[in-house]
Amino acid sequence: MKIIKENNISTVIIISSMIVISSLVLFTSYFFISNQYDMFNREIKDIKNTFIQSQKKDIKREVDSVIEYIKYKKSLKNYSRKKLQKEVMGLIKNIKFGENKNNYIFAYKILNYNGGKRFAKMLINPNRLDLVGKYISDDYKDKNGKEFRKIFLKDIKKQGYSFVTYLYQKPNSFEIRPKVSYFKLFKEWDWVIAAGTYLDDINAKIAQKKDEIKKKMYLDITSSILIFLLFSLVANIFAIVLGKQIDKFFKEYNTKILNKTDELEMLNKTLENRVAQEVQKRAEQERLLIEKSKFIALGEMISNIAHQWRQPLSQLSAIIMNIKFRYTLGKLDDETMIEKSKEAEKLLDYMSETIEDFRNFFKPEKEKKEFALKESIDNVLGIIGKTIKNQNIELKLNIDEEIIVFGYKNELEQVLLNILSNAKDVLLKNRRKNPHINITAKKEKSRFRICIDDNGGGISIKPIEKIFEPYVSTKGDANGTGIGLYMSKIIIEKNMGGKLKAHNNKFGAKFTITLGHI
Repeated sequence: MKIIKENNISTVIIISSMIVISSLVLFTSYFFISNQYDMFNREIKDIKNTFIQSQKKDIKREVDSVIEYIKYKKSLKNYSRKKLQKEVMGLIKNIKFGENKNNYIFAYKILNYNGGKRFAKMLINPNRLDLVGKYISDDYKDKNGKEFRKIFLKDIKKQGYSFVTYLYQKPNSFEIRPKVSYFKLFKEWDWVIAAGTYLDDINAKIAQKKDEIKKKMYLDITSSILIFLLFSLVANIFAIVLGKQIDKFFKEYNTKILNKTDELEMLNKTLENRVAQEVQKRAEQERLLIEKSKFIALGEMISNIAHQWRQPLSQLSAIIMNIKFRYTLGKLDDETMIEKSKEAEKLLDYMSETIEDFRNFFKPEKEKKEFALKESIDNVLGIIGKTIKNQNIELKLNIDEEIIVFGYKNELEQVLLNILSNAKDVLLKNRRKNPHINITAKKEKSRFRICIDDNGGGISIKPIEKIFEPYVSTKGDANGTGIGLYMSKIIIEKNMGGKLKAHNNKFGAKFTITLGHI
């Protein structure tokens, strides 16, 4: 059953465009929301790590301050060791720090660096006065069986300090909570001065921060969905308007065909100069058939505007998401905004130009002009170059900057964009190792050649010339219409008087465009 008919082509275009656009919006929205949740989980994890690192810095600062105090007092040389130790112990007992002043400093006197039942004596511990002045063992375990004293003893022997996380009793309470402590050796006295902080407050802070981030995330998601829906609405309205214009165009064309048919019928009714008139009639019929085939091809190409828009729409969606992502992180600066806006404007200009090129494709009034080949290639890479690089595909250029072309600049750029897009899709589909695309343009006497090759594995269709026939595609029905290379062949060979050929090399496919230059 033939779906696309002459009398329903505008309806098919409208419906297919709306389906493609709506699907792209839904996919983009889903991808954006998933990314938001991933960012949310990462941010919570970072907050937790940042909190722990902050607590570590605080306790390290307090311990380092005590040791610096000892060193300073020793430098004065008016204290005996015993007197200075007594003063330091009095100082340590009175130190309280932290948000609720719950944190304290404690100290050991190391008697045996190899550990044991009496490896140290507890000098100060405001939280465990029952241990002060008593010998302690390195076999002590917390509620989870962790021998944290052995851990810090091993570290201070090796590097003079240690960070250890374990479970310990909170001050003025019988509750056992997670705690991180910093131990630092003052070798001259064989003292280990330490401070710790309890980590159970982190859950409350994380919960508070989580609520704040959630509110912001939901606001961002809601805003993005509204933007996507607005974009979908505008694009669908545009598709409807375009479809109506196409429908009007075909009705006018059908009227012309009917008028011509009436004229031919009138000719058939006359008998005068029958032989000459018959020859003339055949020539007229042939011309009408050619014109009709051109307009049918035009209709088929217009029906695939959605296909031609997939690449710029995907890139436009990526630009919007990039802006939102940077805004969420607070890294959306003026330079980035200007850059992304220019990229979006280029894409929109290209989409607008694509519509005009489709509508005016066979019109004889299109004028040729001189332009630099390097400029055209740069324009194409401005649209697709970043997408290629973002997929880790290496792009190698070897362009003769002196080549000047006389022809249709927009149409040549459309051909280059189509070939590069196909190469990118093949490399991603086949997951080639070290993927690359080479673009070479060189003069050859009165002509020049543009060669685009990749290492995607080559073209499987045989004979390979069939790749330029309409509706022949290597991507499958779901991913391609087979009209892109067909249209590229027409542009290069019929409109610009050149040649477009394809062949397989050792690693992949190679397309060669041959044109004259000035």
